[in-house]
Amino acid sequence: MRTKNTILFSLISTFFLIFLISIWKILSTLQGLSINSFNIEIIFIFGFLISLAHLVIGDRIKSFYKSIIFSSIFVFCDGYLIQKLPIWYNVGVFLILYFFTNKISKYTFIGLKEEHSTQVILFDFLTLFGILFFSFVILFPFYMMLVTSFKTQIALLVNPLDFSINFGQDIKDLFKSYFVIFKSYKFGKYILISTIVSVGTVIVTLLFAIPAAYAVARLNFFGKTFLSTSILIIYMFPAIVLVIPLYTIFSQLGLRNSIEGLLIVYTATTLPVAIYMLQGYFKSIPKELEEAAILDKLSWFGIIIKIIIPLSIPAISSVALYVFMIAWNEFLFSLMFLDNPNSFTLSRAIQYLSGDAETPRQYLMAGSVVVTLPVLFIFVYFEKYLVSGLTAGSVKG
Repeated sequence: MRTKNTILFSLISTFFLIFLISIWKILSTLQGLSINSFNIEIIFIFGFLISLAHLVIGDRIKSFYKSIIFSSIFVFCDGYLIQKLPIWYNVGVFLILYFFTNKISKYTFIGLKEEHSTQVILFDFLTLFGILFFSFVILFPFYMMLVTSFKTQIALLVNPLDFSINFGQDIKDLFKSYFVIFKSYKFGKYILISTIVSVGTVIVTLLFAIPAAYAVARLNFFGKTFLSTSILIIYMFPAIVLVIPLYTIFSQLGLRNSIEGLLIVYTATTLPVAIYMLQGYFKSIPKELEEAAILDKLSWFGIIIKIIIPLSIPAISSVALYVFMIAWNEFLFSLMFLDNPNSFTLSRAIQYLSGDAETPRQYLMAGSVVVTLPVLFIFVYFEKYLVSGLTAGSVKG
């Protein structure tokens, strides 16, 4: 049984290593590196031997030193003896091997004797494979977008499939597309408008969502059960169905080409899900806190301000982040309601540029990067609040 589990472990880990090295080789070819062969057989042999050697050596050598030794051997054989490849490529391979050897360091002969050990190993590597594979699929278009934004028009015409970045050029030439879109296409104004619309949507949504969610979670009134269960019914209707009647109404009210009109639409589309998310969290707050506040003659408004909101910061933060991302990236309503370039949001400005046949592709990609990066940074920074806010209300206190 141990021999069978050892072979299965070595095979599973080897195929995972082949996947990692293949991804790196693909990225390297996009940087202009000429690789004649992926050497799958060599990677398979080395990966299998490294996995076996790790099990045989065990704890006799520290994990750090084992990772350095195995990574160095692989890089020396594959990067210098078999193929003469540049240093930056071999550094990448070394880091991949170091990650791989650290990943398999937790597996031992003793662990492989346990029941269902191979199933655990299989699901462990499949999970990591899925994460890396879909991360590559998602991030690769952004990589292409970023690289294209650093290109010149001549470079794109000569070789449109070259996804390498020429770091040897001057900084002004490298970031020329970004200078152009801010100076010639007024992207600074579009960023300001998108910021006002997104932040305004967050503020207005929270002003209505917090008291509404608290009412659904705590107060008893006619139709409460129906309201709490059907609050998301608006999402049964596609946005495109609402566009035409809203377009007619906004035209008659003079709300087209205005920030106020977008705030109304965005708030209406984000308010139901905000109420739904917050009411679950409010229900998890102990009622005893509110009862004590009532005995202290605190009004319902005071309870919300002084008790509910401070205790619900994670949930409110997650809702605010969710609403901000929706308002920042929304395109359909901004396309239909905004005709004047002076009132464009970023997403509408990108579409406006793409409709012009004379707009170089690198400028479009630079504008797309400008649209994507703020949300990406905000999400990464506030991700802990988003996770805690979505899960904290799942268990009632």
